Amino acid sequence: MVEELVTAGVGLACAGAVYFLAAARVVKQYERGVVLRLGKLASAVRGPGFTMIIPGIDRMRKVNMQIVTMPVPAQEGITRDNVTVRVDAVVYFKVVDAADAVVRVEDYRFAVSQMAQTSLRSIIGKSELDDLLSNREKLNQGLELMMDSPAIGWGVTVDRVEIKDVSLPETMKRSMARQAEATRDRRARVINADAELQASKKLAEAAAAMSDQPAALQLRLLQTVVAVAAEKNSTLVLPFPVELLRFLERSGLQAQAQTAQAEAERERVQPPAGPAAPEASPTPEVPPTPEVPRTPVESGDGMGPLPQLEELPEAENLP
Repeated sequence: MVEELVTAGVGLACAGAVYFLAAARVVKQYERGVVLRLGKLASAVRGPGFTMIIPGIDRMRKVNMQIVTMPVPAQEGITRDNVTVRVDAVVYFKVVDAADAVVRVEDYRFAVSQMAQTSLRSIIGKSELDDLLSNREKLNQGLELMMDSPAIGWGVTVDRVEIKDVSLPETMKRSMARQAEATRDRRARVINADAELQASKKLAEAAAAMSDQPAALQLRLLQTVVAVAAEKNSTLVLPFPVELLRFLERSGLQAQAQTAQAEAERERVQPPAGPAAPEASPTPEVPPTPEVPRTPVESGDGMGPLPQLEELPEAENLP
């Protein structure tokens, strides 16, 4: 009799141990346990720690409550300004209601992934290329709103969405590079022209200041000679006054004016050729009058006025 009681006690202890092991569950700190009793959702969601369920009747599913980082595959689309691009992104979301994540959607991870891809394609078609490249914060907010609205019914909230990379065609990259180079060239030309304008104004002010003091120009010339001679080179500097060049220029203009005046005097003194005389009775021939040579008279400033024509000698009376 005692042996039977001992055997029964050992059997009950073993059965209790097996039941305990089958019913015991441990929920981690970042998890929540959703219990389905005979296929029906239990009233309370099990929190972290040790918990018990009814083996064979209850089934518990653990839901991770941490923030999930999910990469979105690259999506190819056409922007509003007809540019083909490939855009990939990353989604940060987490479960806020474990019961809804288990009951209302079959696989909330797959659902969020598909929703992220469709939303990314939609935002590509509504945006322009410049917005994708420079105004990503606004696009990220738009993606977050598009994904967060349906995800709330699944017990999931979207924490943030980030556009990770935008891939452009090679032809578009070359066009943008040429545009950027042209913009930089234009900016450099404008800056150079502005510098030339400011330098010309300063030079004009310096010239006005030097014109009041002629000795300043001579000092400036000496400073230039010193600056050139400071280096070890074979450069020879010969200061040449500008006044001498102006004097030579005025002398050349005077010589040209006097030459033109002399030509005008010569044309005025020479008699014009008259009409032919009528035929008359033959007269004795008269020997030709010798021509007197004309000699130009030189002056200190160049060619002087033409000499007066000397009177020709009268012809001898023929018999």
